[in-house]
Amino acid sequence: MLLEHGGAAVERQPAVPGPRTSVETTPSPRRDLRRPTPGWVRGYRTGLVLAEIAASAFAGVVVLTTRDVTPVTDALFWACVSLPVLWPATLAASGAYAEPVFGTGSDEYRQVGRAGFLLLAVAGFISYAAALDLSRALVVVAIPVLTLATLVGRYAARAVLHRLRARGRCTKRLVVVGRGGAVLELAGRLGRQRYAGLDVVAFCVTPGDRARVADTADVPVGGLDDVVALAADLAADTIAVTSASETAAHYLRQLSWQLEGTGIELLVAPGLIEVAGPRLHIRPFEGLPLLSVEQPRFEGWRRMVKGAVDRSLAALALVTLSPLLVAVALAVRVSSKGPALYRQERVGINSRSFTMLKFRSMVVDADQQVDVLRDDNISDGLLFKLRQDPRVTPIGRWLRRLSLDELPQLLNVLGGSMSLVGPRPPLPGEVARYDSSVSRRLLVKPGLTGLWQISGRSDLSWDESVRLDLRYVENWTLALDLLILWKTAAAVIRSRGAY
Repeated sequence: MLLEHGGAAVERQPAVPGPRTSVETTPSPRRDLRRPTPGWVRGYRTGLVLAEIAASAFAGVVVLTTRDVTPVTDALFWACVSLPVLWPATLAASGAYAEPVFGTGSDEYRQVGRAGFLLLAVAGFISYAAALDLSRALVVVAIPVLTLATLVGRYAARAVLHRLRARGRCTKRLVVVGRGGAVLELAGRLGRQRYAGLDVVAFCVTPGDRARVADTADVPVGGLDDVVALAADLAADTIAVTSASETAAHYLRQLSWQLEGTGIELLVAPGLIEVAGPRLHIRPFEGLPLLSVEQPRFEGWRRMVKGAVDRSLAALALVTLSPLLVAVALAVRVSSKGPALYRQERVGINSRSFTMLKFRSMVVDADQQVDVLRDDNISDGLLFKLRQDPRVTPIGRWLRRLSLDELPQLLNVLGGSMSLVGPRPPLPGEVARYDSSVSRRLLVKPGLTGLWQISGRSDLSWDESVRLDLRYVENWTLALDLLILWKTAAAVIRSRGAY
């Protein structure tokens, strides 16, 4: 058997004597080869447990020491004493300490919220059913605040984990299986999203793709029948199977059988890269599990709620930031000739044009200089971008770096032509060259911020910008909006991709 590494073929004896042309067609008994839990997982989980025991103990002490109206009952005392045990136990029962939820996705926060709701419901039910005086401070205040504090703590722990993963620590070793193009695309995305914690250590591809993948890969490349042996040789923790005809149901079933007892996790990419969890559901039809994909919703009560939230927050932000807006407007007027505000036609929802407002960050005749600077354009798509744009004024560079030039768009949000979160508002010239897929960006209102803002801003390629915008359009939720708004502040502070 040959394994290709960096274009060179290395011979390795097969793990099982005799020829092997495909994944075995019948499962064979395997002895328990389960690997021990990685040290970083044990340490991370232990840190979470200790922090949450301390938080729940503090909550119990606060309830006991602040109840000075009536004597502390035995029931309340033992409830507060038991809280440092009950809270971690409830979190464990809800799955909040399971390794797969660490570091990525919203499942971890969902499990914490479920645990808080469960503990609150149990405490309220027992208090009522047994006529116990557990105190409103415990049931109504302490448990919800403890849940919120745990969520904040989990967010802080995740930020630390992301920094460690960016340095190559606390990661899983991953073998990617499938067609050449699919495995390279998945590996590229994982390389850009290091916080996912998956470190690609090998590829297993179809025979026709092995040479091409080996020429570009710096990890071992094997065939589809080498998956288990290669994962064992490289001490891989996870196998990710991409969408391809060779990785159909029979192949996956046999592969999952072979992985029994090894402790290796099996992940499957369904081929619906831009469709997120809220729209994916497993539905059994007469015992046959099928993946159900809900249609994206672009109207309805959720959109009405989004519009109301957008306008309310925009109005609040305009009132709160009014001194800053006045100061920036004066700085723009004093620093260079021209108006403080720059008005530009953009295209919004359903291809309707609107006038977008920004603080002017360039010289007055900037639009007339585009043709002269066309040769310096660094964009690989329809956008026009210059890393060092000579049209930007000195004060404009600071405004762009801190995204202060975008603040007048709060007026667009208040007027209903924009949203706080959405795709980047395009120019009419860009829209004229859209194909049918890119035009889907216009099914929702453009946003003051979005996935593009928190994922690299101007450093993104055209294809990556479009992909992020379409992901948002297809998978929008109020929770996603709140997450993007939360992350926008960090993106602005870092100023990465702002020019």
